[in-house]
Amino acid sequence: MTTSSLPARAGRRCHNPLNSLHSTVYFSPEYAKELTAIGIVDDEAPFMVGRLAALGPVGPGVVAAAFYNYNYDLIAKVVPAIWEIASPEAVLGARMRAADAALRRLLRDDVIASAEMVEAAALARTATEACTRHARPLYAAHADLPFPEEPHLALWHAATLLREHRGDGHLTALLNAGLDPVEALVSHTATGRGMNPRWVLRTRGWRRTDWEAAAERLRARGLLDAEGELTEAGTRLRADVEDVTDRLDLAPYEHLGAAGVERLTELGRGFLMTAAAAGAFPETLIGKG
Repeated sequence: MTTSSLPARAGRRCHNPLNSLHSTVYFSPEYAKELTAIGIVDDEAPFMVGRLAALGPVGPGVVAAAFYNYNYDLIAKVVPAIWEIASPEAVLGARMRAADAALRRLLRDDVIASAEMVEAAALARTATEACTRHARPLYAAHADLPFPEEPHLALWHAATLLREHRGDGHLTALLNAGLDPVEALVSHTATGRGMNPRWVLRTRGWRRTDWEAAAERLRARGLLDAEGELTEAGTRLRADVEDVTDRLDLAPYEHLGAAGVERLTELGRGFLMTAAAAGAFPETLIGKG
C-alpha cells in the first residue's frame, strides 16, 4: 500500500482548481475564434481537437483509447479529416493564443503580472517534474511540448500536464472498477459533480438511449437506484475510483511537498474564483438534470 507524507486528498484538492483553470480555455470565445481562424468550424471538433493535437496526426483509434468516454463514431467524424484542414502544430498554436487571450480577459492584467502568478507557475512546474510518462499517453504527448516563458502561460501548461497525468491514471481506475465509457459518465454525473447530461451527450457524441442503457446496467449492478441516484454501493465505488486515482497521481504532489501543495492550492483557488466570477464557465455545465 502506498503511503504519503501529505494530508489525505491533498493532491486532489490541489488538482481540482488547477484542472478547472486549465479547462476555462475550452469554454472561451477566444478558443472558438482561434480555431475558426485556422479553418476549424465544425461544432463537434473543438472539445477534443485542442487536447488530441499533442498526440500528432493520429487516427480515431488512438483518440478513442486516450479519451475513453467519447463515442468512437464522433471521433471518426473528426479525425483524421481534421488534419486536412489544420495541422496539429497549427491547432496547438491556436490553443496557446486562446489561452493567453482568455486568461488575460478572465484574470485581468494585474493578476497576470502579479508575484503570485510567478509563484504559482514555479510551484506547478516543480510538481510536474515528478510526473511519469509510462501508460499515460495524453500526459506524455503534452510533456514533449515546450514550457512557455510567460508565467500565466507556464502555469496553464503546467496545469495541463497535471490534468492529463491525473486523467490518464483515472482511466486505469475506471477500467479497474468495471465502468465502461458511458457508465463512467452516468455515475460521475450522479455524484452531482459531473457534467450535465445535455453537455455530455452534445460533446461526447452519445445518444440519450446510450445514456439510459448505461443507467440500466448500473442499476443491474446495484450501483444506481430507480431515480438515477447512486446507491450506497455506487457511492462507495465512485469513492474508490477517486482514491485509486489519487494513489496513481501521488508523485507530483509528494515531490512538491506539503507546504508547496497547500500554497499552490490556495493560489489556484484564488485564480479560479476570479475566472469564474468573470464568467469562465456556462451556468448549466455541472448538474444532474
